[in-house]
Amino acid sequence: MKNLSLYLFVMLFPMLLGAQTTYLHCGAVLDCKGSQASKEQTIIIEGNKIKEIVNGYAEVPEGAEAIDLKDQTVMPGFMDMHVHIEGELSPNRYSEVFRIDDVDVALRATIYCERTLMAGFTTVRDLGGTGVNVSLRTAINKGFVRGPRIITCEKSIATTGGHADPTNGYKPDLMGDPGPKEGVINSPEEARKAVRQRYKNGADCIKITATGGVLSVAKDGQGAQFTVEEVKAIVDAANDYGFVTAAHAHGAEGMKRAVLGGIHSIEHGTFMTEEVMDLMKEHGTFYVPTISAGRFVYDKAMNDENFFPAIIRPKAIEVGPQIQGTFAKAYKAGVKIAFGTDSGVSPHGDNAKEFQYMVEGGMSPYEAIKSATVSASELLRISGDYGTLEKGKMADIVAVKGDPLADIKLLQQVSFVMKDGKVYKRH
Repeated sequence: MKNLSLYLFVMLFPMLLGAQTTYLHCGAVLDCKGSQASKEQTIIIEGNKIKEIVNGYAEVPEGAEAIDLKDQTVMPGFMDMHVHIEGELSPNRYSEVFRIDDVDVALRATIYCERTLMAGFTTVRDLGGTGVNVSLRTAINKGFVRGPRIITCEKSIATTGGHADPTNGYKPDLMGDPGPKEGVINSPEEARKAVRQRYKNGADCIKITATGGVLSVAKDGQGAQFTVEEVKAIVDAANDYGFVTAAHAHGAEGMKRAVLGGIHSIEHGTFMTEEVMDLMKEHGTFYVPTISAGRFVYDKAMNDENFFPAIIRPKAIEVGPQIQGTFAKAYKAGVKIAFGTDSGVSPHGDNAKEFQYMVEGGMSPYEAIKSATVSASELLRISGDYGTLEKGKMADIVAVKGDPLADIKLLQQVSFVMKDGKVYKRH
């Protein structure tokens, strides 16, 4: 009984004291609401929410924690709309699926989760894995693993032989005939079943592979792989569960069908045409560029002939260099853009390089930051709680030393990370 009383005291004592209050003394705050940073501000955090933001360096009351960020620019936590948190591209990728199991995948992925969070990305949208991504999300939410908030599609949905058909490249006796349970569909009816299976498996969003892809063991990297009717069935079923939908797409015809079918975001968009851009603006479709992935696969294909299987290398060389140019055209045309890297193709933890590539493509540093905060939160439909620093919102906060509006590369050196009011990194 004595041990039980001690246990209850230890567990309940923090509740009796009330939520932890933290004062961040910030040299500059880029709240992503206004057009510029505000100097010498104090962000007061109670529990996991922002209680108030005041001018000057407020006096810290007894019992509250003070954190000195007076030489830093403070911003909302970054959001990456396209990652694959379970793995990381390597020459072994295509054989290790036969050698490692889900436990191996999960344990290795904990490293990628922590790298991502330490890079300042407090929320990510995971767009395809084995299903281990659902367990990673749950483990992070329960505090077992350090990592970003994960919004996951669980398993991408493909057509037979499509980019996310999990049996592409297998020998015939291993191919089988995967169906909606495995995320492979060939009709509107199967499309609806596949979405419902993703819901049953614990997904938070839906992704389809609307065209061929670079890294699948298949020749075509651009052709359309869904009908408009199939896309509509997926989006309709996804809407029943409140799921945001995303479409991997390199070729224009597949993008066009996805947009007409109601998809919420186009990923990569490599060979996007003006017609597709106009359709996206008309339908309010977001574009998630993933320049990082394009540059990474192109570099590997050009400089290491053994990195990719022979069938993939020509696709990487063709597609990779195009994405940054497409981004520049789409941005100039006024297409809505949300930040995304395809990390897992490019290395986890290097996510912030995308800011630099976006600025190189013509976007201002401030707009690049907003693409990973304001725009990303709008795409995920969580802007009521995230995306800006203001009273009542969740305390997802990052900081860098210096002024990122003057040097966007500073975002690759995040020095402070807070998620849900808890500090994970402080330099």
